[in-house]
Amino acid sequence: MWPFATLAQAQAWQRAYRSGGHQPWHLDPEQTALSFTRGYLGFDEIGRVSSRTVSGRHARIGVARTGSGGGTAAVLHLVRYGTGPDAPWEVVGSDDTTFSLTTPAYGSLVRSPMVTGGRITGVDENIRVQVRRPSSAAPLGTSPCCTAAGGTDEPWRVPVSFTGARDPVLTVVAVTGGHVADVERFTVTAVRTR
Repeated sequence: MWPFATLAQAQAWQRAYRSGGHQPWHLDPEQTALSFTRGYLGFDEIGRVSSRTVSGRHARIGVARTGSGGGTAAVLHLVRYGTGPDAPWEVVGSDDTTFSLTTPAYGSLVRSPMVTGGRITGVDENIRVQVRRPSSAAPLGTSPCCTAAGGTDEPWRVPVSFTGARDPVLTVVAVTGGHVADVERFTVTAVRTR
């Protein structure tokens, strides 16, 4: 999903790192997770690691709002992409509990308009969805703000249209917030355009 769209890109980074120490943060799952949330998703308020579990080639990194008042917004799943001890970390999705994104299914082929959905637990939630691609800072599409949801493990559904999907893999991100911050919880999945 991010930061490398292809294995060839990850291998090119490995060569640059080996020859000159280029972008060493790719070797740190915590920094990769925070770069994903702040740099790629644009969630500036998510700037703290709240949990960390690394087991072999897999890492689960909890990310939260900066400061002590924010709970975990998401637990990101990362894997080592490629081979060797300097294989970089790649965000591949999120481990979801009280807010999930199950439609479209991970890795499925999508077209615009797309229906997104999952399940949520909470009170007076406001869900918005974005479609992003690694090669652009701006979202390809954003759902109208905001879809009301709540309850205990209740289904939610949000349609979203997008244009300019030239990358083979897109990121779909669903966000809820508005009680104490714009982004209180989020969930991500990867989909294909071809």
